[in-house]
Amino acid sequence: MTDAMYTSSIPVFRQMLGGLAAILAKAEAHATEKNIEPAALTQARLFPDMFPLRRQVQIACDFARGVSARLAGAEVPKYDDEEQTFAELRDLIARTLGFIDGFIPAQFDGSAQREIVIRPGTPKERRFDGQSYLLSYGLPQFFFHVTTAYALLRHNGIEIGKRDYMGQY
Repeated sequence: MTDAMYTSSIPVFRQMLGGLAAILAKAEAHATEKNIEPAALTQARLFPDMFPLRRQVQIACDFARGVSARLAGAEVPKYDDEEQTFAELRDLIARTLGFIDGFIPAQFDGSAQREIVIRPGTPKERRFDGQSYLLSYGLPQFFFHVTTAYALLRHNGIEIGKRDYMGQY
């Protein structure tokens, strides 16, 4: 199961974050071409009670780093999440990719059975085995935020499609 835990996480995060970086670049080019203030896109929301685009990207990166680190038994890095611009968001993705690219399959030995505790000591504390954490919590959360970022940009007129969303595979 070691190889399956690694290949079900790291390459998936890599592919989707690569696609996310590419659609952010397209959005920035679109804003420049159409003379749109970039913040109109980075602060865009699908509905008032939802996070804006920039936060969707930050959370997707948080999940990619957090899930990878927990499964590998490594410390989860803390980032400030202060990115405002397209360039800063793409840099966040690049730093996230750099972090997850540092893991090797052997670090995932036993991770399917490893106990993962999120939000320890709080009322929202949850316990999972590694496989459930990845498949039932981590990946669905990650995909939700990547998909929402895609939908925000598509809704705002950026000419992107499924191939852009999927990234390189």
